Amino acid sequence: MSILKEAIGSLDKVVKIVSMHGFVNSTDGFVRQPYVINGASELLVKIFSEGERHSRCALSANELPFNTPVELEMIVEVED
Repeated sequence: MSILKEAIGSLDKVVKIVSMHGFVNSTDGFVRQPYVINGASELLVKIFSEGERHSRCALSANELPFNTPVELEMIVEVED
């Protein structure tokens, strides 16, 4: 949220979250990436009270930069 706020100036400018891709740092055999990304989706809906749900994708990664547990990429519609 802080990166989004920095990029657009205010979270009040968010019209909707269009899509989100989530990368989950996972060990072999871990297959619950969608549950991890559900948490992020639920938080976005709670913050922005979306009428429409965003599209999303949950992906496994055997390693993420700086040993980050989760990385999110979002496409966000903002007002001018």
